[in-house]
Amino acid sequence: MSPTTLPEFTVAIDLVLRRDWNARAPRGAYTQLDSTKGVKVHYTGGRVNPGIVSDHDGCVSLVRSIQAHHMDGNGWIDLGYSFVACPHQKVFEGRGLHHLPAANGPGLNAGHYAVLGLVGNAGLVQPPDGVLHAILDAVQYVRDQGHAGREVKGHRDGYATDCPGDPLYAWVRRGAPRPGGTAPPRPGPVAPPFPGRLLKYPPVMRGEDVRTWQRQMRTRGWDLDVDGAYGPGSRDVCRRFQRQQGIEDDGIVGPVTWRLAWEAPARGQG
Repeated sequence: MSPTTLPEFTVAIDLVLRRDWNARAPRGAYTQLDSTKGVKVHYTGGRVNPGIVSDHDGCVSLVRSIQAHHMDGNGWIDLGYSFVACPHQKVFEGRGLHHLPAANGPGLNAGHYAVLGLVGNAGLVQPPDGVLHAILDAVQYVRDQGHAGREVKGHRDGYATDCPGDPLYAWVRRGAPRPGGTAPPRPGPVAPPFPGRLLKYPPVMRGEDVRTWQRQMRTRGWDLDVDGAYGPGSRDVCRRFQRQQGIEDDGIVGPVTWRLAWEAPARGQG
């Protein structure tokens, strides 16, 4: 079977970081994954409570239980998937970018990132549109940020398994189309993908990622030069913004501070 390919486009991702779903720390070091052919799509293989469609807390609990099964039952160092897609079009960070997954099968993990859709073989079987959108958001994210190739395949391609289930696999075989042709509207602004490096001073850091963050902070009303140089002025604004948002004021633009620069509600500067 020829690999499924998707058209090039950029999409914002609603990423649930490991700290946000209270992930357990891995029991060892990940193996580096520099690039892949693409993504393999998975399902849980068990019963998924249909109630998670209207209860995101249920999605969080399910992801945590899958991690526990993989670590305590399979003896893996962590959750086996790179990312997990839920019905609310949110993408949970699993092993994440540039880390070898464990779910694709022996000898196959280095070929593809592993993305789990939260559907099973009982209960919630038909993937809701939100799951399909989230899978495609994850696919585009690993292409943009993780050096992933164009392939989108099912887990059963090249491995003896029923995964990702007939409904999800049929969607993959159809070319993994985005429901409705476009992503559904999200409430409020969504941050662009985190650039992959921490912005901090000293020393002065320069780049388009710095300029992008500075431009957004200036849009929010902060007095900051948009010069692409992260120096003491940028660090000071970052610290004040972090205190305003109630997070650690370390003056470093990491994933949380980056996301809040776009998604946090506007308020008076502190």
